[in-house]
Amino acid sequence: MERRAFGKTDMKVSVLGFGAAEIGFSEATPETVDRLLGTALDAGLNVIDTAECYNISEELIGSTMSHRRDDYYLFTKCGHTSGLDGEDWDPAMLEQSIDRSLKRLKTDYVDTIHLHSCSEEVLRKGDVIDVLRRAKEKGKTRYIGYSGDHTDALYAIKTGAFDTFETSVSIADQEAIDLTIPEAIKRDMGIIAKRPIANVAWNYQEQPENGYYQEYWERFHKLEYSFLKGNLTEAVEKALRFTLTVPGVHTAIVGTAKPDRWTQNAKLAGKGNLTEKEYKEIRSIFQKAAQSDWVGQV
Repeated sequence: MERRAFGKTDMKVSVLGFGAAEIGFSEATPETVDRLLGTALDAGLNVIDTAECYNISEELIGSTMSHRRDDYYLFTKCGHTSGLDGEDWDPAMLEQSIDRSLKRLKTDYVDTIHLHSCSEEVLRKGDVIDVLRRAKEKGKTRYIGYSGDHTDALYAIKTGAFDTFETSVSIADQEAIDLTIPEAIKRDMGIIAKRPIANVAWNYQEQPENGYYQEYWERFHKLEYSFLKGNLTEAVEKALRFTLTVPGVHTAIVGTAKPDRWTQNAKLAGKGNLTEKEYKEIRSIFQKAAQSDWVGQV
């Protein structure tokens, strides 16, 4: 699997990363996660991305993959209490959250901790950034980052405080390509694309019940991408390769609960970037259809 230099960090990340939200919320068994992550790592993936609020995700990763800690880069997020006392974004709570994540993950450090969709209002106070800086000084994380979208993300990037940036980028979500990613490139940040295949929301005949998919489903009804009307695997391939073609993107985080999916995903990503013509066609279709409220989706 292709690996890319991850901004100003010392990491070379696989173009596909494992998004661990789904295993947490679906409460996958340790046996399933062991096969799932083992298959992913064996396929050449070296990025695992999780968060404090993904239910039992961190515990599952810690219980199944801590013995292979040198085989992957581990990213997590903080900001929400998720069972701790206090309020979201409270500095004391954040410190407890980071320590809890390390305990759950059965590791002494993570490679990056991201502030999880933190608002500009909170960022302006500065204390949440200070918590992450102290965690870095203490060796609990090697780098610090911001995960989020729209103008909150733009402010976070412009603070210059962060090494890495995680944001939504896909054929249905392109605000970041113009608004935030160019600013992140200027600062040589490691850039992670989340929701890189837009949850395959175009494949639902009716509006999905899961609200997480609904915005993209509605957008796809206005986006006339001809390649989505054919073979599903080919459509997913083109959608994924589009995201990996976006200038500045180093890795795309894909979630799945199917162990065999990683070999398939590796083959899709292995076909490389889209041609300039293909990339520009998708950008043009999106720009013509996009409405003012088509902002980056958390």
